[in-house]
Amino acid sequence: MASLLMAACAKGQRWALPNATVMIHQPSGGYSGQTNDMTIHTKQIVRVWNALNQLYMKHTDQSIDVVEKNMDMDHFMTSEEAKAFGIIDEVIDERTLELVKDDVAMKAKIKVRVKKREEKLILVYFSSYQILS
Repeated sequence: MASLLMAACAKGQRWALPNATVMIHQPSGGYSGQTNDMTIHTKQIVRVWNALNQLYMKHTDQSIDVVEKNMDMDHFMTSEEAKAFGIIDEVIDERTLELVKDDVAMKAKIKVRVKKREEKLILVYFSSYQILS
């Protein structure tokens, strides 16, 4: 379902590198048990399949016939094919300076959050130690 997550990203911000491979496929699963349980699981997987088809239609602007045909079995696509299908918007050969800046800024924010969390955990640890003393 990673390809669905990619397709559902904000349009204009769905990228892939030239050597990427994208695959779409119908849901799969295995189950065993009593007949009633297998019926329940079958209904659930059909429900998920229908939902996936609708979501791929929404995010790729493909018709139901095209989506169902391509999801009938594992369907592998190059980056260019994924772009033509509507899963991504652009095949990028190199990271733009803007993407690098965004990545660096995001990593800095995460680092700050982690540091604050660590400090909070240390404070909680030592405050509980003092209470027990």
